[in-house]
Amino acid sequence: MYGKTIICLASSRKPPSGRCIAGKEYYGINVSKWIRPISARFSHEVSEEELSYKNGTKVQLLDIVSIPLLRATPFQHQTENHMLNNDYFWTKTGVADWNLITSCLDKFDPIFWGNSQSTFHGKNDKVEESIAINTGSSLKFILASDLIIRVHTENGYQGTPGRRRVRGLFTINRTPYIMSITDPEIENLYLSYRDGDYRIGEAALCISLVEVWNGFAFRVIASIITKQRCNKINGH
Repeated sequence: MYGKTIICLASSRKPPSGRCIAGKEYYGINVSKWIRPISARFSHEVSEEELSYKNGTKVQLLDIVSIPLLRATPFQHQTENHMLNNDYFWTKTGVADWNLITSCLDKFDPIFWGNSQSTFHGKNDKVEESIAINTGSSLKFILASDLIIRVHTENGYQGTPGRRRVRGLFTINRTPYIMSITDPEIENLYLSYRDGDYRIGEAALCISLVEVWNGFAFRVIASIITKQRCNKINGH
């Protein structure tokens, strides 16, 4: 057993009924590599019970949290995975402010961002399995200057009923991207709005290249952190 302290940069929804938690390792002064705690279940999601503190509260975005772990469990391109030790509670030690959040930003990685294909409603949001497994990482934290959140009713796949979806539009290195948003607070908020495009502007985004499905790994926006949201979490 060992522990890792991370800045929680994503707490996104993960089927069938859990969360994907991810963050940068934090030493009190410096931030380091990505850590993604996973469960022993086949789908690796973290349950609501597993992400609880001793007092019953849940891990939140931007929490600085110490997590008990058993072993590193890299899987395909998800090299950041570590197996949870469920015998111990997680421990909150603080909350990250905007300055700390921006110190977590990753440099542009052409291997991670290259070789893209597009889903029907997305753009540059999927990668072939043979390419994805050689990216060497599945998480990036970037600062977008032109984020737009789109709420739209999309046609279903192969004749299934359509449903309203929330996607993020942005550009990185002069390349446009449209990705599904799996940040549950952002998704639920914008589903309460009318269909349309909502211009956000500057935002820190956690991009996750999820596990392979039907021969492809899909890029999603696992969290959206604006300066205003960060200040609100910090009680400002």
